[in-house]
Amino acid sequence: MTEPNPHARIEAFSDGVFAIAMTLLVIDIRIPGLEKISSTHELWMALLHLLPSVATFILSFTIILITWVNHHSGSKLVSGSSSSHAFIYANGFLLLTVVILPFPTSLLGETILTDHAGPAVALYNAVVAAQGLAWVLLLHTVIAGKQAKSEKAEQIVRRNLTYGYYAFTLYSFAAVIALWFPVTIAIVTTLIWGFWLIIGINTKED
Repeated sequence: MTEPNPHARIEAFSDGVFAIAMTLLVIDIRIPGLEKISSTHELWMALLHLLPSVATFILSFTIILITWVNHHSGSKLVSGSSSSHAFIYANGFLLLTVVILPFPTSLLGETILTDHAGPAVALYNAVVAAQGLAWVLLLHTVIAGKQAKSEKAEQIVRRNLTYGYYAFTLYSFAAVIALWFPVTIAIVTTLIWGFWLIIGINTKED
């Protein structure tokens, strides 16, 4: 009996990884021990201290959400007739860049308002750049394996491949510049992903 959707296991596994990564993001947002707080003012100050961590959590959650939406949309462009090993491993690399994101998120939240934020911002953008590279590899396997469902689907895949190259280049450059201008790069990175979120919300299915 033929499996209705040969990609079902890949999609289910990927969805699970995305869900776990999203959940892990919130783990490092913790109120300091309540035994150290003796007044309402101190509690408010403790909550205020958490704002950078909350901001980076929202940014990373948005990144993973956008990545999941793109992954979901991309799966509709790929033929269910085959899943090459190259495709599966490239998908695994993409998931690696997703599950590792909670670490630089936590680091960025703790250091962004300090004078040593450079390495944290650089690492954060390096991980996002790696995600761009993962998209490039994944989309290359689709094109090389002629797995696009139709000519129109292949055109979309090639367009997305171009975006992948742009993303890898942009975030790699940002990772380097962040060593000298961490706060500026953190703001630019946030604005870029905010832009992609707006675009995604207003984009109709092809």
